[in-house]
Amino acid sequence: MRSLAAYKILLGLALLVFVLDQATKLLIIEALPFGAFYPPQCIEVIPGFFNLVHVGNTGAAWSLFSGHSEILALVGLLALAMLWFFRKTLQLERIQSQWAFGLIIGGILGNVIDRFLYGHVVDFLDFHVNDWYWPSFNIADSGITVGVALYVLFSFIQPEEGKPSE
Repeated sequence: MRSLAAYKILLGLALLVFVLDQATKLLIIEALPFGAFYPPQCIEVIPGFFNLVHVGNTGAAWSLFSGHSEILALVGLLALAMLWFFRKTLQLERIQSQWAFGLIIGGILGNVIDRFLYGHVVDFLDFHVNDWYWPSFNIADSGITVGVALYVLFSFIQPEEGKPSE
């Protein structure tokens, strides 16, 4: 079994995403009342385009499976266990995989902690164009999304023949 040092990029990036996610959520919880979505309760950063809000999501992405926060917390923990179990198949020793899965793991941890602490995920980034709103999200969601996109991108990039993969 490889030592944890072999996964230092993955672990460092996961920790960074987790800490940034939790710190920004704590700032929002302190600064805005729960449910602050429209001005004047929210913070208009770029009027008509970007607000800081304070909402809760008991579902998954785009509020799918709303009201099942406990089950989704368990799904998150199961996903983490599966990533560890399949780490060789997923080639987590490769640098590219460590970048992708570091983001994903940090995001999963951030949202799972929210579900246990608050019963929902704290979302606060709100992009919109006038009256059309993209679902609010957070740093953890961004980590998961970017990590999955990187994994898909890297899956199409194969190391050259004869060169060891990193």
